[in-house]
This record gives sequence, C-alpha cells and structure tokens, in this order.
Amino acid sequence: MFDIFRRKKAQSPTDAAKPGGAQERYSVEELAAAFPSRQAESDTVERDVVEQVEPAPVTPAPAAIEPEAPRAVEPVAEPARPAAPEPVPAEVIAAALEVEPVAVVAEADVAPIAFDHPVAEPAAPGKTGWRDRLRGSAFARSFSGLFSRHPRLDDDLLDEIETALITADVGVGATTQLVESLRKRMKAREFADAGALLAALRSDLVAMLKPVAQPLQIDVDAKPFVLLTVGVNGVGKTTTIGKLAKRFKDENRPLMLAAGDTFRAAAVAQLQAWGDRNGVPVVAQGQNADAASVAFDALQAAKARGTQVLIADTAGRLHTQQGLMAELGKIKRVLQKLDTAAPHEVLMVIDGTTGQNALSQLRQFHAAVGVTGLVVTKLDGTAKGGVVFALAREFGIPIRFAGIGERPEDLRVFDAEAFVDALLPESLGA
Repeated sequence: MFDIFRRKKAQSPTDAAKPGGAQERYSVEELAAAFPSRQAESDTVERDVVEQVEPAPVTPAPAAIEPEAPRAVEPVAEPARPAAPEPVPAEVIAAALEVEPVAVVAEADVAPIAFDHPVAEPAAPGKTGWRDRLRGSAFARSFSGLFSRHPRLDDDLLDEIETALITADVGVGATTQLVESLRKRMKAREFADAGALLAALRSDLVAMLKPVAQPLQIDVDAKPFVLLTVGVNGVGKTTTIGKLAKRFKDENRPLMLAAGDTFRAAAVAQLQAWGDRNGVPVVAQGQNADAASVAFDALQAAKARGTQVLIADTAGRLHTQQGLMAELGKIKRVLQKLDTAAPHEVLMVIDGTTGQNALSQLRQFHAAVGVTGLVVTKLDGTAKGGVVFALAREFGIPIRFAGIGERPEDLRVFDAEAFVDALLPESLGA
C-alpha cells in the first residue's frame, strides 16, 4: 500500500501532462480529507513519506483539476463470421477425381471384427497323418542319417542301430533282442545291402507291436460298459475322456461321464465342459468329494437310464504313493457292489514323453487295479516313442489308442504298421 507514495521513474512528457500523472502531488491533509475513516493509517503514512521522500522546495499546490467525465464506450459491433461452407457432395468429389463414390457407413452398421485363434487341422487319415505328426520324434531323428553314414553291412552299422534304439527309449531288453536277431541274419547273408537290413528292422518292430494292437471292444450286453481311466498326474486323462466321449457319441452310443477327479482344481469343470460340448451328461459332486461315491452314483444313474457306456475319471496320482494307489482299489470294489464285472475296462493313460519310467508306472497300477488297456498320448510332441516297444515286450497289455494331436479326431486307434512307418520311414534306406 505504501508503494504508491514512493518516487517513481521518470515518465514521458505526454504521460506527465495527463491528470493523475507522476508529476502531480497531493498533501497529507487532502489525503486525510479524502479518506476520513483511516486517519490513523494516514498518520503512519505521513511519517513514512517524511522519512523516505527527500526534501524539496515547497511549491504552491496546483489548482484542483476536475477529472474528466468518463467517456461512454461505444459498443463495437462484432464482425460477422462467414457462414460455414456447405459440404461438397461425395458425387461431386468423385466426378472431379474420376473415381467411384465411397458410401458413408454409419458406425452402428459396422460389424465388429472377430479374431479367431488358429486351430490345428486334424491329422490326415491313414499312414499319412501318422507320418506328418510323428516325423519330429526323437526316434525318427535318431535314424534320419544313420544309414547314409553307414551304407556298408558291418558291426559298426549294428552298433549305431543299437545306440539309436536305446536313445529312443526302446529299452535294453527290446533293443538287445532286435539287434541280436539282425546280427544273426546278417552273418547268414540274408541282407544284400543296408536297405534290406532296414526293411528287416521295420518288420521286426511291427511284429513286436502286432500282438498288442487291439482296438477297444464295447460289450453291448454289459449295460453299462464301465470304463475306468487311471494314470499319474498330467498325462491327459480328462482330455482323453473328452475325446473318447466324442468318438462314442459319433458312434451313436448312449454314454455318461463320472467326474471322479475331485482333487485337482477345476477338473470337474473341465469334464463338464467336455460333456456340454458333446451333449453327454456328467455326474459330479464337486471338489474334494469321495471319488468312490461319485463312481457309485454314476453307475446307479447309468443303470437307471439304460446307458450303454460309462466313463469314470479318477484323480492323477504317483505310482509310488501306496495310500493313493489303495484308493483306486476302493473305487473298483465300490463299483463291484452294483456290478460284479465292473469295471469292464481299466484304461491307463501314459505320457509318451515319460520314457522308461512308464514301465514302473504300469507295473504299480497293474498290481493295484489290473490294467486291461493302454492309451499313449502326446506322441506328436517331443516324445521318443520307443517306450511303446518296451511296454509291449514286457507286459503285452493291449494298446487301444494313441494320441497324435490335440483335436478329438487325433485320438487314433493304435495301428502298429502306421506307427512304425512314421517312426522309421522306408525311405531312410535310399
């Protein structure tokens, strides 16, 4: 507030001549008269002015200049804005550019773009599909350049074959049997070249798998035919059940599913999703329910409805856990209270990438519930595939199905000749 009484910088003569300019001075009395309500403040202002302002010769106060009356401000007319140009029709623009007019589509008329995830095509039928899906297996890679590196019939070639078979998880017993048979026939001069030896090896492998290549036969008089699935964790039991349900549904077989995997989170919901997809009823009691109780209720419901096939799921368990293995025996005993022949098929699912550990798995499960059939899954991935020969040689249990893809159609009935042809193509000897 005190800054208005301090000396200001010199202004131009034009600004000084104006009323109220910097050269105009007022006495303290005039200020006090102008602001009577602030007498005390004016006294303070007077002292400050006396201390800060340098003494100057006293000049007579100028006559009071009456301020000019404020001029009336004439309203300034706002300039008229130019009217917005009308949009040029699309036909005119198209005629000028000599192009076809583009129709304007409303936003509501534009359909949303659907982004579909690519789905793998099902494997081709016959041997072609097996070759396409199993060509990347470790078994095929082990033999890919073997005969080209060793075109001569000698012990070095047999040693390479033996190493390749063991590397592909065929097992020591099966490998020894195969190589010794080839060695005897080679010394007897039965082979004219390496191609003939390859053909003999293919024949021996097919002969080893032929006895176990037995499709699943559904007994229509069982009513229902009870199929119990078992296996360790993560081998694909629930997915295999969904694919089997699709197969049986396509064969017009009335069936029902029992969600017996009550331990794994979302296992019941997964099986129900497969049931909804294929239009198959599912009997479930929720998570942490007694698996034997679920199987019992499902068998009762299947008998009441006249269902032809009942597929019961079970929780995955390690073959080394005796307490969990004993639960499988309990499920079997509970089913036999309603049907002494149940389960009619105990189907064990084996991961094709497991290797020689599959032998000990099958040994323990077979001792607990009596496995009657095998399903080998995930053969289209990094599986070596040779474990199938070891299982066939040691146990002789029928191999019902083989999984060579993710789609339901890729669960194939096991074919010994197609399997060997995919792992060991005839063209290797060329």
